[in-house]
Amino acid sequence: MSENKNNHSAEFDNLLREQKKLARKEKFKNDFPLYLMMLPGIIYLIANNYLPMFGILLAFKRVNYSIGIIKSPWVGLDNFEYLFKTKDAFIMIRNTIAYNAVWIIMDLIIAVFIALCMNEIAKRKIAKVIQPIICFPSMVSAVILSFLVYAFLSQSYGYLNATFFKDNPIMWYQTPKYWPFILTIVHIWQGAGQSSIIYMASIGGIDKGLYESARIDGATKWEQIRYITLPLLKPMITMMLLLSIGRIFNSDFGLFYQVPLGNGLLYETTQTIDTFVYRALMVSNNVGQSSAASVFQAVIGFFLVLFSNLLVRKINPENSLF
Repeated sequence: MSENKNNHSAEFDNLLREQKKLARKEKFKNDFPLYLMMLPGIIYLIANNYLPMFGILLAFKRVNYSIGIIKSPWVGLDNFEYLFKTKDAFIMIRNTIAYNAVWIIMDLIIAVFIALCMNEIAKRKIAKVIQPIICFPSMVSAVILSFLVYAFLSQSYGYLNATFFKDNPIMWYQTPKYWPFILTIVHIWQGAGQSSIIYMASIGGIDKGLYESARIDGATKWEQIRYITLPLLKPMITMMLLLSIGRIFNSDFGLFYQVPLGNGLLYETTQTIDTFVYRALMVSNNVGQSSAASVFQAVIGFFLVLFSNLLVRKINPENSLF
């Protein structure tokens, strides 16, 4: 009797497995077009984000092209010492962190401000004109941007010298003290519009009934922003801040190299880790040292994100990334 029960149970289990297998095959057949649509994105993700990870080996080797990367000798942390023993180490790390620290706060404030303003005129026809205008600078390449800045700052023909400093032209490309302000203005002009799109989308997702209730209760526009919009934007603001902190050791290479025209006289205020590594690579052709700088930036950024997220989770767990 017990043997019959066991046989029936085994047959039932086999039947159940077959049904599940057929269901999985049917589901895969139905979803196959979606997998095909997803395939190009997966290939791009693997090729662009995962395969380059093997390049971390270069940071710990003295690359010898005659014998190949795999057989090249290990040098341990020697390539990393290159970053900190150079006389420009303090300048490039200081500039990278200082610019990013200031820009993170300014980008946040300006992007949220633009999003709030655009939300107020979203239903007007002028919004369709303003939105492309504020986003256009982000599509301008660094090379074109450098020519635009040069048109303003050229000592002989620049707009500023020709209009405001005729009697005493300023040598912009030979005076480092002006460039923190110049680079900040250019950075904000180029990126503020694009950054604001994320906050515009978040504001667009807020329930309009909340604003209607606030207006019925007599809330002013500023009170609606303060007590409805900004609190509901807090999770998005927190996420963007955490992502920005993770990139605090990275810089916009085009902005710091192309816009100052690679001028050596401006290194004091325009030299960052990215531009320093590029110049060192072009001069010494040392791939290992350049890779070490990239690994250093990535690892520090990773731990900064973890630390920042931990801090946010301690203060307000709902706004943390994980």
